[in-house]
Amino acid sequence: MNASRDVQTLDGSTLLEIRNVSKYFGSVIALRDMSLQVRAGEVTCVLGDNGAGKSTLIKILAGVHAHDAGDFLVEGKPVHFRGPREARAAGIATVFQDLATVPLMSIWRNFFLGSEPTIGYGPIQRLNVTFAKRVMREEMRKMGIDVRDPDQTVGTLSGGERQALAIARAVYFGARVLILDEPTSALGVRQSGIVLKYVVLARDRGLGVVFITHNPHHAFPVGDRFVLLNRGRLTGTYLKGETSLAELTQMMAGGKELERLAQELEGMASEPAAEADAAKHGLEQVARELAQETGESPGRGTTAGT
Repeated sequence: MNASRDVQTLDGSTLLEIRNVSKYFGSVIALRDMSLQVRAGEVTCVLGDNGAGKSTLIKILAGVHAHDAGDFLVEGKPVHFRGPREARAAGIATVFQDLATVPLMSIWRNFFLGSEPTIGYGPIQRLNVTFAKRVMREEMRKMGIDVRDPDQTVGTLSGGERQALAIARAVYFGARVLILDEPTSALGVRQSGIVLKYVVLARDRGLGVVFITHNPHHAFPVGDRFVLLNRGRLTGTYLKGETSLAELTQMMAGGKELERLAQELEGMASEPAAEADAAKHGLEQVARELAQETGESPGRGTTAGT
């Protein structure tokens, strides 16, 4: 089993690039003319609402789907992955939204799941538990987490800590490009902040991080460049110094759509007030009619029918 590997690629070099990549499912165009660069030591945030094409893009980068058109390059060399195993061998690790962990299994077993270290020779080999526990604790410590009990089950960890485990595992097994699929979508404010810290730690270790999200408030603090998707198309790529959080939010939804939504919300807010006024006027009219029939003045404690 290899020891921990720190990424040695120089910051700024292009680790992964796609040019005019398209993906079709029958007559459905899931992704059209998509271009993207992932550089070492940078966080590339891919932003888009539901149905923008983020999932298709992730699966192409991870080797789950083959692209139908365009160029896919890893460190300048064309590739056409036939499966996730080939993508991982090329240094591309993907942490999917549902996380590939076993809740009832220990932390160290999850860390080495599918790649367990062994000792011995030939057919007589056994699991190297001491080595596995030590390495897991060292790698988690690099992510800022001190694991006191390696036998603790993963199910007892917080959502942020499970994300850290997945990231640490990917880095240890040689990832140069780390793809994170909506890592903060199911987390609260505090846990989301913790995960964003881990994203920065991965970037600072020299990885090229692809942060997939629909939340610009999570992307902007950690992102170095922002790629916007809408209905399977690239709508723009921006460096951090070229845009603001407000502009990103507006571009994601579309300026006209936001204005129309604001007008609809204002109209909805005014409707209850108008309905309350109408009800008030209606009650006053009924009271006046009753007063005329009974000869009583309304509002003086009279009861209809007495």
